[in-house]
Amino acid sequence: MNETNALSLAQENHSASNRASSENEDIATIPKGPLQALEATASTGTPDGHEAYERGTALKNVGLFRQAAEHFGKAAQDPAYAVKGFAQMGLSLRKSGKQEEAVKTFRLALQVPSASSKEQVQILYLLGRTLESLWRIPEALEVYRWLRREAPQYRDVAMRIESLSTRPIHTDNRQGQGDSPRAQQALQMWQGILGNGK
Repeated sequence: MNETNALSLAQENHSASNRASSENEDIATIPKGPLQALEATASTGTPDGHEAYERGTALKNVGLFRQAAEHFGKAAQDPAYAVKGFAQMGLSLRKSGKQEEAVKTFRLALQVPSASSKEQVQILYLLGRTLESLWRIPEALEVYRWLRREAPQYRDVAMRIESLSTRPIHTDNRQGQGDSPRAQQALQMWQGILGNGK
């Protein structure tokens, strides 16, 4: 290596060392709270809620519901996007034919403490419609009745209650699930959530 190249290399190393030192000084002036939060986010590799929510929305808009549900699930891990993330995840799961998973996800959305009354009403309606599509009529009726108490004029809830109340409940495997102990336990769980959430 000739002297010119060695001198050039030494200058680059000195310059890089000064940049690193300068960057460390900049980091030192950042308060520890935001820095630790940044490091925690970087170490977990979890995207922020906004980014994941936007990706989920783009995927949902082009009909990639399974992938959209994954991104909405990631968004829901951010407290600021928990309600919207779970609600959109439930809708995406429903669209991809995973109604049972959608029911669980809508129930998670109802458990988010920051959910507004308006959001709860909308999610209850989606939950009721999903339960109805699964022929879990007793559970759907209970959800719609809760909804009617919260928002008496909401959409077609009164008509759905009347229609489902007069519909004969069959006892075959597909339609008799609403009477199972598991269904009753689930019903009691979300009733407790809604009763305590107000």
